Amino acid sequence: MPKVKKSVVLKKLKLPAKKRAVVSAKKEKKEIDKKEVSGKLSFPVVSPKGEKAGVIALPPELFGVPFNAQLVAQAQRVYQMNQREGSAATKTRGMVEGSTRKIYRQKGTGRARHGGIRAPIFVGGGITFGPEPRDIHKTMPKQMKKKALASALSYVVKNNAMKVVDGLLELPVKTKSFADMLGKIQVSRRILFIYGKETRPLVRAVRNIKSVSVFPFDSFSVYDVMTHAYVVFTKDALVSFIAKGRNP
Repeated sequence: MPKVKKSVVLKKLKLPAKKRAVVSAKKEKKEIDKKEVSGKLSFPVVSPKGEKAGVIALPPELFGVPFNAQLVAQAQRVYQMNQREGSAATKTRGMVEGSTRKIYRQKGTGRARHGGIRAPIFVGGGITFGPEPRDIHKTMPKQMKKKALASALSYVVKNNAMKVVDGLLELPVKTKSFADMLGKIQVSRRILFIYGKETRPLVRAVRNIKSVSVFPFDSFSVYDVMTHAYVVFTKDALVSFIAKGRNP
């Protein structure tokens, strides 16, 4: 059966102008997504003054994949579970301090019969079915972790919430100068600042800013990306991350 062009089908159906606009917009979006996935993604690099300072090529396998909400949510759950120690514990009646003698005679007192003061119904007694130390550590395959991080970063890029900054070593290592820099590159709240080996000396100036979380390029997680409004890479951090991402 010969293929019929979509435009011809739309003419035959005689759709209203609004519906035709929606269909064409969806088609354009799919084409853009295909181009982003198939080719290199060029991303602007800005200076500390907020001016364009160049362009960097982003690999589509790390910054141009479709958003997988289920995988990202799973990665966040695993991260949060692994932050717990699992050390909550209580003492049973055999562990608490107290006498083992019978607290009063069995009969003739008019009270309920009891054998010891360490019973769970008494204040200071043992706990029935209380929590015990347990291993709650969860694991996730490396490839799934990598795909979840790529999905989260791609989501940030598509929502224009990522910045790449170069030339930070020229700034004085002062909190005020870096706070001004963040304002000039137009990021204001819940900022994830990722630095590299060259920009490590700048950490002590950035970490004092209340709305900024600071991580090296090789230790931030999907949870960190998804719980911040903006992700700011230094150029050397992004280059190192791309090299590490391609050769894990």
